Amino acid sequence: MNNTIIFDTEATGIKEPILIEAAWVELESFAPFAFTNPFVQRYNPEKPISLGALATHHIMDEELVDCPLAASFTLPKHVDYIIGHNVDFDWGVIGKPEVKRICTLSLARKLWPNLDSHNQSALLYYLERSTAREQLRNAHSALIDVGICAAILNHICQELGIKTVEALYAESEKARIPITMPFGK
Repeated sequence: MNNTIIFDTEATGIKEPILIEAAWVELESFAPFAFTNPFVQRYNPEKPISLGALATHHIMDEELVDCPLAASFTLPKHVDYIIGHNVDFDWGVIGKPEVKRICTLSLARKLWPNLDSHNQSALLYYLERSTAREQLRNAHSALIDVGICAAILNHICQELGIKTVEALYAESEKARIPITMPFGK
């Protein structure tokens, strides 16, 4: 099953984001839920990091000077699926490669619509309250965020009884379609 990765990026900001860190683990199996081959690499974006992004991930411009250029990033050739929390952002940061995207944010919103927040930290407190604080200590490092996404994904798959990446992809695609529209401006 190593055609599927749980993936995260850190970027220069929200507006015209450029990659500064990429991380993933390969999804090895659903039963039992297992991962392998962790990867993390920082990249030189050749542009300044916004203050908002800096305050989120704490990666400084000067730490990236000797890193490979962001434009050199490529996914492994064998990857058909990327899984992430708000995966479309990460997909856009890496240039929208030809892969299928599975969004844990969309799935979480569908499964737990009454939660007041669906960010990874809030979901981890909801799903794994006794260990969430320790797991979140280094959040917003791409590899740590991949691990948090994997924990959330495990709960999603258990809740939905998902045992294959194809079934997970189908559920993710359904979850992307809003069932209610917010009213207002």
